[in-house]
Amino acid sequence: MHTTGNTILITGGATGIGFALAETFLKKGNEVLICSRREEKLSEAKAKLPQLSTLKCDVAYAGDRKRVLEWAVSKFGSLNILINNAGIQREIDFKKGAVDLMSGENEIEINLQAPIHLSALFIPHLMKQKEAAIVNISSGLAFVPIAIMPLYCATKAAIHSFSLSLRHQLKGTSIKVFEIIPPTTDTGLDRGARDKRGQTDRGVKPEVVAASAIGAMERDNYEVAIGQAQFLMDSSRKEPERTFQMINLL
Repeated sequence: MHTTGNTILITGGATGIGFALAETFLKKGNEVLICSRREEKLSEAKAKLPQLSTLKCDVAYAGDRKRVLEWAVSKFGSLNILINNAGIQREIDFKKGAVDLMSGENEIEINLQAPIHLSALFIPHLMKQKEAAIVNISSGLAFVPIAIMPLYCATKAAIHSFSLSLRHQLKGTSIKVFEIIPPTTDTGLDRGARDKRGQTDRGVKPEVVAASAIGAMERDNYEVAIGQAQFLMDSSRKEPERTFQMINLL
């Protein structure tokens, strides 16, 4: 797939992997739109990259997802790439009593329901483009879960399955479906939890993930696991129980 001359929407694009993707795509001559639920992060991103087009929205809510579609398509009719990047990660210990239902639902809405719904909303528009793509960001933890983050891992496993099915359904159309599978990445997503567990390794830089993702798109490599995520994928198939035990001792 060509990675220049596109119009690209990135959810959760103000920080972390999303921002690294935005910056790299801009350098390659693309028009880039980002959305985020945090106004201050959007302002910071815009200050660093004035070429960005930004929209404040919370993809946890169906109404905001529809508003993103209306904004993107009405103002940027040539939009041809959707990157489902927004995500949250929470530690949940079921031994400690009832899980806050709203908190759990919010994690599922952002990590799973939003990518599914946004894909459904954008597909009719994307199918009109000569070359288009949906890019889903999953995780190495889709294959070997960390038990203290059950909903995050479950939603990422579901995104992997969804990507496989969507790619098959869209075969023969102009839309390519990519799944990017990062390892632990230094985004701040789980920094507090890692500090609490005494883990000092921050993971790979978001720029590394962005470069690998764009390289995969250029090669039409529809499923790319980066760094340690490749080890988790392979080990989950060869020695699932041993790998699970090893990861959950960290």
